[in-house]
Amino acid sequence: MSRLRLVPVLLICLLASVAVAQIQEEEVPSDDPVIEQRLANLSKELRCLQCQNQTLADSPAGLAADLRREIRVQMKAGKSDKEIVAFLTQRYGDFILYRPRVTFTTYLLWFGPFVLLLGGLYVLFTYIKQRRDQIAEKPLTADEHRRAEELLASLPGKETT
Repeated sequence: MSRLRLVPVLLICLLASVAVAQIQEEEVPSDDPVIEQRLANLSKELRCLQCQNQTLADSPAGLAADLRREIRVQMKAGKSDKEIVAFLTQRYGDFILYRPRVTFTTYLLWFGPFVLLLGGLYVLFTYIKQRRDQIAEKPLTADEHRRAEELLASLPGKETT
């Protein structure tokens, strides 16, 4: 075969291998309906690490399917839901929890920006108050008043009365 005829054959083989790699395995549900119910409840409480805004139950991602399969295996091994959640949080961190625990770090994340905003507003109002106290208010003298009227009268389009 010549080299030019070999190139399309190699491209077809390459594309076929990529297509096979993209095929996901179908999830095989357990025969035990209790395990499937526990899996459904637990997967609503865990976040898909790939989608990041979906629960494991809602996610079609391959990683979510792998996590559901892992949870199913652990349930069949007799582990409780708390043990499974503890295993997953130890492995992936608190991010896997769809509703994260309230800790010092989460308090900082939720309330830190508001504290900084209130602190900034306090500094701003304190600065404005100090500047206002430094400026002494005094009425215009007769000469300054006359000069202001002359300047206003000299503006184009203004009628003087």
